[in-house]
Amino acid sequence: MRIKSILVSQPAPSESSPYLDIAKKEKIKIDFRPFIHVEGVDNKELRTQKIDLTQYTGIIFTSKNAIDHYFRLAEELRFAVPDTMRYICQSEAIANYLQKHIVYRKRKISFGEKNFSDLLPLFKKFPTEKYLLPSSDVLSPDIVKTLDSANVEWTRAIMYRTVCSDLTDINIKDYDMLIFFSPQGIKSLQQNFPDFKQDETKIGVFGNTTMAAAEEAGLKVDLMAPTKETPSMTMALEKYIKALHK
Repeated sequence: MRIKSILVSQPAPSESSPYLDIAKKEKIKIDFRPFIHVEGVDNKELRTQKIDLTQYTGIIFTSKNAIDHYFRLAEELRFAVPDTMRYICQSEAIANYLQKHIVYRKRKISFGEKNFSDLLPLFKKFPTEKYLLPSSDVLSPDIVKTLDSANVEWTRAIMYRTVCSDLTDINIKDYDMLIFFSPQGIKSLQQNFPDFKQDETKIGVFGNTTMAAAEEAGLKVDLMAPTKETPSMTMALEKYIKALHK
């Protein structure tokens, strides 16, 4: 089977995206559409979680969304985040994003390499802080495991939710291949297209949790990334397409 059209469940990339190079080289139509989006909770809902922002001396940020929604709610609640707040960020990119909301210089900011487990030495270095973890409604078990093993005091605050986007204007059967990056994307497919049958449609997934969700939904996964040989989805896709079109 030759792949002629692909739907990637993400926002359209910049002009320099490898996806566009693949489309040009292999003469394939590649469309982009986010299957999910983020909606923030309001301050009333935060109060129902019994979260008082004034009670925490440290904030753990795992994403840019978490940063945006923490400072949004702080503003709504008229809470002036003190200069003494300690920030623990999952990566340097997330830490740098703090500059959108605070004066970065002279703040207590630390960050890990990439994975949440990389933060364990930082929690052991600063064990006395009372940490708040702003998160979405979906939380990785690895985060809970790491924080519990660190023996620090922490509280989760759901500040935003990942919800399914409306995709009813799409004819899903127009595409020979669908590519997903999260379990929520698989859920969105099921919610928007309850009668969807895979048949000859190829499925690509990024990450083990996405693959598990796809298989649980009864889908056959044809392409998986990352692997040692193909650490990115675009690398995996290009290799797959070339092999298939031979």
